[in-house]
Amino acid sequence: MSKLSRRDFMKGTMAAGAAMALIGPNSRVLGANDEIRLATVGVGSQGSGHTQIFSAIPGVRYVAVCDADQNHVDQRVKYFADKGVKVDGYTDVRELLDRKDIDAITSATPNHWHALVTVWACQAGKDVYIEKPASHEIWEGRKMVEAARKYDRIVQIGTQKRSSEAHKAAFEWIREGNIGKIKWVRGFCYKGRGPGTNGIVHGTNGPNPVPASVDYNKWCGPADMMPLNRTKLHYVWHWVWNTGCGDIGNQGPHEMDLARWALGDPGLPTRAFSIGGRFGVGQTDDVGETANTQIAFFDYKPAPLIFEVQGLPAQKGVRHMDNYRRTGVSIGDCVQCEGGYFPCGDGGGWIFDNDGKKVKPFTGKDYGGIGGQGHHENFIKAVRSHKVSDLNADIEVGHISASLCHMANTSHRIGKKATPDEIKTAIGDNAEMMDSFDRMLEHLAANEVDLEKEPITIGPMLTMDARTERYVGENSDLANMFIKRNYREPFVVPERV
Repeated sequence: MSKLSRRDFMKGTMAAGAAMALIGPNSRVLGANDEIRLATVGVGSQGSGHTQIFSAIPGVRYVAVCDADQNHVDQRVKYFADKGVKVDGYTDVRELLDRKDIDAITSATPNHWHALVTVWACQAGKDVYIEKPASHEIWEGRKMVEAARKYDRIVQIGTQKRSSEAHKAAFEWIREGNIGKIKWVRGFCYKGRGPGTNGIVHGTNGPNPVPASVDYNKWCGPADMMPLNRTKLHYVWHWVWNTGCGDIGNQGPHEMDLARWALGDPGLPTRAFSIGGRFGVGQTDDVGETANTQIAFFDYKPAPLIFEVQGLPAQKGVRHMDNYRRTGVSIGDCVQCEGGYFPCGDGGGWIFDNDGKKVKPFTGKDYGGIGGQGHHENFIKAVRSHKVSDLNADIEVGHISASLCHMANTSHRIGKKATPDEIKTAIGDNAEMMDSFDRMLEHLAANEVDLEKEPITIGPMLTMDARTERYVGENSDLANMFIKRNYREPFVVPERV
């Protein structure tokens, strides 16, 4: 046997060290038969679903759960205990991430925690499945991508429709030119958010006590620790700017992502603007801030993307929602081509010609949920292979789709009140936006919204530099104030991840 020189020994040691640095500080190389040791952060409604779905995937073993609400932690620990599985519970994610026996985490925290928990997890050598929207602001979304790349982590965004066989096949068929070029794509979120729904943020006179089971400091984390001026802490945070992004940033990332997929996954659009408001809640004690009715235009070339949010019902006094031009799609998308269109919701749909005749069906197996874990299984597959290319929805994809939602909300937040005639003048010859606006007016009229008392907000057209991911030109000074939030120590997304 030949002697190993000191130089050879040092070279080998340095190479091994470099390899370990690329893998991550607390990572292990996984074999095909190794258990994936998993933890979930944020185990309320969506996170409890994570624990059910991921624990049903062969080869996954749950190790821990974490939530700032001790009741949520206790419920999930008991859920596993009843199945004969011991998991540890935490209220501080930093303690969970310190554990060396966790390979990956899933996270379903409120939006304001998404970026920080992802960056911290990547730094700790964990792979991450993070719920949509990827981020609460554009800047921190890019930091998530940077952390995934620097620490060589697998980071999947929870836009489950990216694992839909039906949509993948349909978009490929369309892009092959079978019904002509794409003229535009619309996304829809027609979901009840008016009175009598969880779209209302019931306010209180003065600060409301935080539930005794909640560590409010940890719950707020990166967000401002504001007094709780509402009766409910959980879920309705979606409709408050400090923690949520409205429905365009809640359901929107799913359908926005499908629309981008149909268009061939373009990057950030050069221009975008929003029209909308929070309507039909004047007789309630609502203290919500985000729009419940909104349309946004994204100036992709040659085919634009238009997104529509309707939070009120089809008309006043009913509970059912509108659907897009009798296609049956109230939550989903429509791809309009020269020779036909593809209205699609969950599970896909039919291609129609322009006379409304069915041309070709595109349906496939479920892509998520208990019993159909496609997207979640895809994450576990990529964790095993350690190949970003195996992911159906890498964090970069999620970052871009979430950024569209943020662009629309930024335009809305710096907009001004206007009459319908003033808005039509501003829309000008933008035919697709005019079509959406006319239907918005019909929708508000059907719900007896008085636009003199509740005027519509029109936001400015914002111009984005896709390279720097910052706004440029007119209104950019105001708009760039919404690119990055002020973080609260010690819950700070770092400049350099």
